[in-house]
Amino acid sequence: MPWGVYMCKSRVYDAVQVAAERVPGLKREKVFERIRTPALGGDVTSVKVKGKWFPLGLTVEDTTGLALTVDALSGEDATTLKEWMEPIAETVGAEILVTDDADAFKTVADELGLDHQVCKSHVKRNTDALIESLHSAAETDADGSLATIGVTPAQATADLKRLGELIISRKPEEVTELETLHRHYLAARPPGKGKKASTAYRLRLLYLDRWNLWPRLTRYRIWHGPDGETLDGTNNGSERAIGWWIKERYRTMRGYKRVKSAVNVSRLLAWYGNHLDRGGADLALLLA
Repeated sequence: MPWGVYMCKSRVYDAVQVAAERVPGLKREKVFERIRTPALGGDVTSVKVKGKWFPLGLTVEDTTGLALTVDALSGEDATTLKEWMEPIAETVGAEILVTDDADAFKTVADELGLDHQVCKSHVKRNTDALIESLHSAAETDADGSLATIGVTPAQATADLKRLGELIISRKPEEVTELETLHRHYLAARPPGKGKKASTAYRLRLLYLDRWNLWPRLTRYRIWHGPDGETLDGTNNGSERAIGWWIKERYRTMRGYKRVKSAVNVSRLLAWYGNHLDRGGADLALLLA
């Protein structure tokens, strides 16, 4: 009750919802201020609506971090993500998609014919964890699977160490080393039905996955937009926007009663946020 004036919570809520409905853009059909960008970033988060988790998708202009859209999604599968992202990519003229390492986004990028950059930070964390989990097994060859294919424990641990180094350097031309590492374990047999994968086979799959992933992981090293735009190799732009415009307010609310409210509040905050370093937002657009 500032200045002795009572403000009804319901009326404030209604005002926010009406204003949010007038946010220009920030939806699939119209991106914010008709921005065009060769680098489209995207990610999915979840908020609780009536006690159940509900996915929200957010896209950004990846070189600047400006929010482009906030949308309610029916799921996080590749088909749903493609349906969501395809009109956005066409509207902004995207050439490259920047995301986390989720397989669904890889499918979307491929089916939309876009170059793809997966977040180097996500991949490094995942790879470091896998190297750590495999190191002891490779060092002892307890199941004998390495000996079966003619690989010594010393070679296996050296290969893991080299993979850790490659994940840090991330040079496009190092893809040939990933192929070589994979071929060291090519003779490893897949497990039988109901059996546990051997150490050698797990190593084979690890190197195969990173070999296939390498072009998506190192794309930022060689990609330049039509006006010289560059990427940093992460999906930090999307994650920051989710943190600032979706999660920050959501933390104090701990849930929404309507999906529409979750979308409206997030869109309104994102629209305001886009203007923070641009002279402020034109509120006449919301009051007209």
